Amino acid sequence: MLQLEARPAPSRVMSIASPLLALVITTLIGIALFVLLDKDPVRALQIFFVEPVKNGYALSELALKATPLMLIALGLAVCFRSNVWNIGAEGQFIMGAVAAGGVAMLAEPGIGGWFVVPVLAAGVLGGMAWAAVVAFLRDKANASEILVSLMLVYVATLVLGYLVYGPWKDPDGYNFPQTIRFAADTQVPKLFTGLRMNVGVLGALVAVGIFWVFLFRTYAGFQLQVGGLAPAAARYAGFSSRRALWTALLLSGGMAGLAGALEVAGPQGQLTPYVPAGYGFAAIIVAFVGRLHPVGIVFSAILMSMFYIGGELAQTRMGLPKSLTGVFQGLLLFSLLACDTLVHHRLRWRGRRAASPSAPVVEAA
Repeated sequence: MLQLEARPAPSRVMSIASPLLALVITTLIGIALFVLLDKDPVRALQIFFVEPVKNGYALSELALKATPLMLIALGLAVCFRSNVWNIGAEGQFIMGAVAAGGVAMLAEPGIGGWFVVPVLAAGVLGGMAWAAVVAFLRDKANASEILVSLMLVYVATLVLGYLVYGPWKDPDGYNFPQTIRFAADTQVPKLFTGLRMNVGVLGALVAVGIFWVFLFRTYAGFQLQVGGLAPAAARYAGFSSRRALWTALLLSGGMAGLAGALEVAGPQGQLTPYVPAGYGFAAIIVAFVGRLHPVGIVFSAILMSMFYIGGELAQTRMGLPKSLTGVFQGLLLFSLLACDTLVHHRLRWRGRRAASPSAPVVEAA
């Protein structure tokens, strides 16, 4: 029978192959689900994996979806490598969008395209401020950053709802819960005419390079990772755990806030109750599928974007439920966790051992 046997050292081959194997398993389970739902699995797979890349417009929409996932996952990778479990990036994304929207509504027509810079900066500061609450409570009260960051997601959602239903509601918006449309000068410039893809895509790719250098080529990045992998060794070396905590959370919050700012100052163009899109939670999967490595995050963000777009298309073209996107995201995460077992263990076939002979019976004289 098959048994798991501990490897003497982690397998580098399986570390790379595990995400690919998880994708294959997710796809096979997805095919089974489509069959059970009485849908054509070939057509469904085409919608999920071919439609998002079939032409220029589809690729631009794919890049637009991948940008916030990539930015948030980069910040989360720093946190997770530092052993800081920021689960509330969605709340930091929302507060970044709120802060950016508040600044964008101050702009007057004709103010100039430069005003997009303070809009994005406000988003970064909004996300950092929300993450600073988590860092402060962890630092001063030893509160769990997992619970605090997660609960703050709901607080951020309530803050957004209060603003768009209350003081920031567009007076000419027919009582819809939304702000005014942001001035054109506050919106992120588009890369191509007729496509929604904007310069945020280029910014995300630049951020990938910056985070790679920070994590693997700087002393500060080395300190963060040592603190996460071996806290005792970090203390012995004189590395500050408080500094690592604040650096990781502020970086993560700032990236999530930037993603929120790009979302409302880009394709949405205003604040609505639908700003929370689940990017903050999906980016956790993106970070782990990408092996907490900036380059791997690029590919995992593209894959997750295909799930988002494929789920939307499957809803309209095949009548499948919208929740199918979340199902695929969850399947990918659980498959990855299962496949990661093979990084530290290997399967061995062990035959059934022969039963030991029974002891001889000694007869009484």
